[in-house]
Amino acid sequence: MKFGIIKERKNPPDRRVVFSPEELIQLKNQFSTAEIKVESSDIRIFSDEQYSKLGIDVSDDMNDCDVLFGVKEVPVESLLPNKKYFFFSHTIKKQPYNRKLLQAILEKNIEFYDHETIVDANFNRLIGFGRYAGIVGAYNAFRAFGIKFGLFTIPKAESLSGKEDLVIKLKRSILPPIKVVLTGCGKVGNGAKEILDAMKMKEVSVENFLCKKYSEPVYVQIDVLDYNKRKDGKVTDKKDFYSNPKDYISDFERFTKVSDIFIAGHFYGNDAPYILTQEMLQANDCNIKVVADISCDVNGPIACTIKASTIAEPLFGYLPSEHKEVDVFHPAAIVVMSVDNLPCELPKDASEGFGEMFMKNVIPAFFNGDKDEILERAKMTENGKLTERFQYLQDFVDGN
Repeated sequence: MKFGIIKERKNPPDRRVVFSPEELIQLKNQFSTAEIKVESSDIRIFSDEQYSKLGIDVSDDMNDCDVLFGVKEVPVESLLPNKKYFFFSHTIKKQPYNRKLLQAILEKNIEFYDHETIVDANFNRLIGFGRYAGIVGAYNAFRAFGIKFGLFTIPKAESLSGKEDLVIKLKRSILPPIKVVLTGCGKVGNGAKEILDAMKMKEVSVENFLCKKYSEPVYVQIDVLDYNKRKDGKVTDKKDFYSNPKDYISDFERFTKVSDIFIAGHFYGNDAPYILTQEMLQANDCNIKVVADISCDVNGPIACTIKASTIAEPLFGYLPSEHKEVDVFHPAAIVVMSVDNLPCELPKDASEGFGEMFMKNVIPAFFNGDKDEILERAKMTENGKLTERFQYLQDFVDGN
């Protein structure tokens, strides 16, 4: 089995990689029959020399590899036919901008595995960059607050060496007694929580967050039933919410009245109610000053996320009264951070963390006969056709 680590070709450039040099050595040591080749790249966070110094083959020709690992979408013209590929395709939600990519994967007889589709027997995702999105997103929330109110200036995350450096910068920044509400208890939400806890910010209960005043900064982490409620008023469990999302409406307004910063790290499912609406943002008693939308569903559940911002220009002002973008320093503006590729700001940490998960959860399947069906569940295409689990994409492929 010959594995290839491909060069990232998408713009803007992405410096992340599936495996660090040290992780590839670990792979070879653990699975002696594995062969590895790394495609030469001048943008990757780990240089060609760092791989070649450890005896890893670096080349411009990947044609002799069986399985190719990448991070972002591979341009159609760069796809090698009749290979196995792993990367984030952004097609499983029928994203129209990548229809041609999925069509090309099928036409070129590629056996394709999307990193998002790698799940366990209960369909929980096994790998991803969510934790690092949460870490950077939380950092950016406080950076935005400091900029908006002229309290402090901290550098962009991309200019720092890693998570510990982010924490050092935040600890040196003096915050007033603000309240921070964080949605989401998955990898993204808990990544953001890592930063809040590392800052030594006090975590409080929902009831105390809503009712008490504090002389220090505090935060609350809330789950779906904290910010949604059944239309009929019945008290239920999360299982009911996930099964019947149309029976629910947002109950987030009670948090908008007391929160200064909203960090959105939730997963938003189809048919779930919008969380933060225009009406909430336009209310006279809305207290929110900064929204860090890590989830970044444009024109989705967070009304002020009217566009995806960029690492180069991460912040914009949102004017609730007119539902439009304005200058960050407009006196009535809410500052929005909606960067959709946050882990790119910590490429070394993110790559090492991703590789660790991939080594643990995916690589063994190539050598144990896929006994846990990790690869079987994740496989999207085979022999020029969609697999059974992904038949729902057929109309999308057909252009309907």
